[in-house]
Amino acid sequence: MTLEEIQELAEKDLQINDSELDLESIKIPQLHSKYLKLYTKFKLLLDRSREDFKLLKREKWEYFTGKSDSEVYEKKPFNLKILRNDVDRYIDSDEEIRRLSLKIKYQETIVDYLDRTLKNIMNRGFQIKAAIDWKKFTSGAI
Repeated sequence: MTLEEIQELAEKDLQINDSELDLESIKIPQLHSKYLKLYTKFKLLLDRSREDFKLLKREKWEYFTGKSDSEVYEKKPFNLKILRNDVDRYIDSDEEIRRLSLKIKYQETIVDYLDRTLKNIMNRGFQIKAAIDWKKFTSGAI
């Protein structure tokens, strides 16, 4: 599921039908459960990606410092001698590191969006109550 799909789903789910406020109130736990499951799923994916990043970074450090197995250099030769101070520069510009870093940033964006969506759902009861109070006020009940 992509960020765009989640955004479209949330946009549809979070609309409040002001003519059926009672039903909208009942939907709050269901919506919370739905988005909490998504949040948990993507949070776990993010955590796994962060761990993969640590492992990949170590592998790249070994590769660029000449400490990898000879098999690694047979598959992908690296004939440069670089200073220890420059190793981070090579690691940061490595294609695999950059790709995984972008994946992590994308997953962080999804997790952040889902976190904000959950907060919106938790405030939904207050929004519905305010709508009910407004209807009472406009009808002269208050």
